[in-house]
Parts: sequence; structure tokens; C-alpha cells
Amino acid sequence: MIRQRPTDLDRLSRAFKALSNPNRLAIYLEVLQQTRMEVKSCGLSHLIDKLEIGAPTVSHHTKELVDAGLISVQRDGRFIRCTLDETMREMLHRFFARDNEPTRR
Repeated sequence: MIRQRPTDLDRLSRAFKALSNPNRLAIYLEVLQQTRMEVKSCGLSHLIDKLEIGAPTVSHHTKELVDAGLISVQRDGRFIRCTLDETMREMLHRFFARDNEPTRR
């Protein structure tokens, strides 16, 4: 069994629940891609155009991703920009990268 602190398990559980929705997963992956391109953030208008999802839907799902600790949002004048939460990104990376063999007793 993989040993995790209860707080980490709670955070991962909320992240997995949020990412189980296809729209939220698509939004998260687009923000992740923009981060890898060294843009460091992704505008809500970009998400609406790129994913062909209506503004109210993007807004709702973005809030869910923020509540799950996966991204943060900042207002830049009239624009809203999404940024990955690096702590959660690293936690997810470690979770999926670890050797998932059961521990020996």
C-alpha cells in the first residue's frame, strides 16, 4: 500500500474528483500545455475559443478547479488568467511517477 498523509490523500481525492469531468480535464490540460510553453498562464477567453465551450460553462468549471486546488485565477484588467497550482501539479506528478509496488510488512 502506498503511504500518504491523510491531508495529501484528501487533496488528491478532491483533485481526482474535479478532473473526472471531461470539461474540467480539458481545461486543466490546456492550462498545463500553456504552462509548458512558458506562457505561465492561460486566459479564460483562450479556453472558451480553444475548447469551444460556452463562457458560463468555462467559468463554472474553472471555479471547480480552483476549489480543488488545481489552478488559481488572477484578474488582469478585463481579462482573467488561469495558472497551475505548482504544489498540486508536483503532488500529482509524484503520485503517478512513484513506483506503485506494495510496501513490504
